[in-house]
Parts: sequence; structure tokens; C-alpha cells
Amino acid sequence: MSADAVLTLNAGSSSLKLALFAGDGDRAFATGLVDRIGGAGSLRLRDASGADIAVETPEPDAFGDHAASLRTVFAALRTTFPGHEITAVGHRVVHGGPRHAAPVIVDTTVLADLAALNTLAPLHQPHNLAGIRAAMAAFSDTPQVACFDTGFHRTDDFVAEAYALPRRYHAQGVRRYGFHGLSYEWIAHELARTEPALAAGRVVVAHLGNGASMCGVHAGRSVASTMGFSPLDGLVMGTRCGQIDPGVLLYLMEAEGMDAAALSELLYRQSGLLGLSGISNDMRTLEASDASEAAEAIACFVARIRRELGGLAAALGGIDGLVFTGGIGENSARVRAAVCDGMGWMGIGIDAARNDPSDRDIGTGAVRVLVIPTNEERVIARAARMVLDRRDRGPCRTPGAARS
Repeated sequence: MSADAVLTLNAGSSSLKLALFAGDGDRAFATGLVDRIGGAGSLRLRDASGADIAVETPEPDAFGDHAASLRTVFAALRTTFPGHEITAVGHRVVHGGPRHAAPVIVDTTVLADLAALNTLAPLHQPHNLAGIRAAMAAFSDTPQVACFDTGFHRTDDFVAEAYALPRRYHAQGVRRYGFHGLSYEWIAHELARTEPALAAGRVVVAHLGNGASMCGVHAGRSVASTMGFSPLDGLVMGTRCGQIDPGVLLYLMEAEGMDAAALSELLYRQSGLLGLSGISNDMRTLEASDASEAAEAIACFVARIRRELGGLAAALGGIDGLVFTGGIGENSARVRAAVCDGMGWMGIGIDAARNDPSDRDIGTGAVRVLVIPTNEERVIARAARMVLDRRDRGPCRTPGAARS
């Protein structure tokens, strides 16, 4: 008898992360990465212990696009795990818009809704949907479940999500959505499991990576986020600008004749750490550099985090814990130390010995400071399993369900 399995997919512009979970969606027994889609791509599979799994050498055109890459992945999975039947495919989708917050089985109507949001998250949404389309073609009878990075933040109240524009724009969907919700959902789950007293309190979570944001969480629910209508707002990121005066955009339109396409290229792909340093968008490269521009870029990254930390603590009415997660948050002792330096007035301090490399609990002050690895794939797998379990009992609803 075959064993049920849930496949999770996180499709980027030139990469595809995947994980294969046991049928309950709670244990990954294989993970994988397709790199350099559209070029000399490669597939790497690993087992639960992190050991490499041998895969057959694919054909030269196996990674020409997302569809070809997924066909290659599915063939490798069928060969490597012949005793498992994939009963659901869960997908990370960055933007759900005003209509979609809870995980949902994708049909043609949902797919059209999500495609209409491509311009709001151009670095992610089109590629997320390319992964869904390719999976639908390969597994025509298997439910495809979309899980939204915006969903966790739909508990934010009107004050937290509204822009000071005429109210008709809010009704049209122009509002602060927040992102990285799957990561925040995992951190909230882990705190509830391991630190129940802290989970019941006021926690600021810093998801720091090439994409970066922060979220104020009270009793496991989002209160406010640094990201807004699109994944551009808030913190300095790898290639994205973060917070910027709209007057700058008006100036660029008038003084340099930039149109929407040019502004999009500037703000999404040429700014952030890359633009500030002129060297790289990779924090590891900047930390290893002796150039003053690299140090200044890191300082700008840290300064914005510190400002947003104060704002989120105010939105929460205080702070009981600070959690670092994401690629930079989990791995950069330098950034963690710089964020917390001189924050004793806020009750935040860290132990240098525990920070480098890092223990889970690195704080020394009244405010707990934790480093917790994120696990978005596990959130997706659990959600996909939940949708399957409930599909015969009506639509899936969660505390973050969409509201008008």
C-alpha cells in the first residue's frame, strides 16, 4: 500500500524550494532545491538527516523554465520515493489580496484572482503562480493548495492597515497587507509550543533576509507589520528600498522622466543593500568586505530595524520578547548585536558569548531575545493537510480569514 505524502513548493524567479512531508504534514522526509532555472540548472535532494540523495543526471533542457523544472522534480520524486502517493501540493503565494487569506484549493477562478495581483509583488507572484500551473499540469487530479504570506496579518485592525487616502481606495483594496506571514505563523506556533508565557504576551519578530520585515504579535496574532501594500515597504532589503518618501518618486518621474517600469526596476532590483553598497545584496559578502560602503549599507539596514522595533513596541503597548529569524536573523551575529546595542533602556540586551554563533536564548535583559529558525514549508504542509481534511465540511476558515 502506498503512503500518503504532501509536497510543498516555493517557486522563485530562478529557484524552486520543495519539501516532501508525511501525510499528516508534520514531518519532512525529503527537501530539495532547483537552482538556476532558465540556465544551467541543477536539482539537489536531501533526506531528513540532511544527507544528499542521489538523483539521475537530468536532460540538458530539464530546467529550461518552471514547467520543465517541475517535470524533472516530479520524475525524480517518483523514482526516489516510489512507495509514496502525493495527495496534495501546497504552494507559497506571496499576495492573497483582499479576497484570500485562509489556505484555499486553487481552481481557475482563484488562479485568475491571484494573477491580477502580479504587479503588487512582481519579484514573487508570477513565479509562485508559474509553480502552481506547472504542478496542476503534472498532477491534474491532485489538489493544489495556495497558502498566503499576507494571511497572517489580516487580524490587523483598520488603523494598522489603512492609508490616509480617500476611503474608496481602501474599499478597492489599497491597504497595508503585510508579508512573510507564513514565517510569522511558524514563529507564533513555536512560541506557543515552547514558550507559552511569552507567546501570550507582546513579541516583535524580525524576519531578516534578502526580503526583510518585522511584525508585532500579541497573543499569537498580528497587530502591525513593517510591510504594506507591496513587499517594498519598511526595512532595507537585499535589492528593495524599504520605506521611502513618495515625494522621491514624484521627483524621479518629473526630473528623470521615469515611468512605472523604470521605477519598479529601481525600487525592486537596484536598491536596498545592493544600491547602498554598490557591492552586493548578500549580507555575507558585505560583512566580509573592508569597503566603507559595505559598512554604511549594513548600518542603514540596522538603523531601520531599530526604528521599526520602537514603533512596533509602541503599537503593542510594550514588548516582552524579540525574535530573530530568516537567513540574516538566524545567521548574522553582527546584525543581531548591532540591533540590540544600547537598547537597555527598552529592556533589551544580549550575551555576546551566546550570540556568536548563537544559542536559542541570547538575551540578558527583561525582554527575552530569541533566535528561532523559520519553517515556512511546515506551515504550508500543515495547511494543505487541513484543507484536505475539511473540504467535505465546508470552506476552510482561520483566525486570519479575509475580510472586506
